[in-house]
Amino acid sequence: MGNASIASDTHTLTVGKLTRELTLVRPTPNVQLPLVEFLGDTELAQAAAEEMKPLIPEGTEVLFTCETSSIPLVFALSVVSGLPYEVARKRRRPYMVDPLIQDVASMTLGVGETLWLDTRHAAKLKGKRVTVVLDVVSSGGTVNALERLVNRAGGTAHGRVAAFSQGEPKIEMRVMQALPIFKR
Repeated sequence: MGNASIASDTHTLTVGKLTRELTLVRPTPNVQLPLVEFLGDTELAQAAAEEMKPLIPEGTEVLFTCETSSIPLVFALSVVSGLPYEVARKRRRPYMVDPLIQDVASMTLGVGETLWLDTRHAAKLKGKRVTVVLDVVSSGGTVNALERLVNRAGGTAHGRVAAFSQGEPKIEMRVMQALPIFKR
């Protein structure tokens, strides 16, 4: 969705029959964005998963995301679709053995991040058709990094789905809904 003018400190979001008032956050002085938080909101994750299920490309064998906010969403999508899921971490954990490491060029956060995928989890992607799942896609940097991890693990990047888009992603995605960007 394009730019809109700032009207209040919240944005009304409707997913299926569920409505939420999202807080507007200010990443820069002249821009406000609706903050979508699936953490702690089981109803929103379930409603989004129901709406997103038809977006999953046929032939998908595994769903794949990164922590943190997308985890409740990919879990709910796993439940409604019957597909397993895997999660890339944003920090190395002491128990990880020879993890795959992938840098992320994230325009949304304005800072780089690193994703870590333990070899035990990478093995579950090998030889599989994998669909990347995100809560919000902006530039596509995180999606690209996740797909590189899939390929490095021996899987095939099969599809891309997101609950929401914000701005003009530089990649093709199947998206449930666009979120506005409010500018002054």
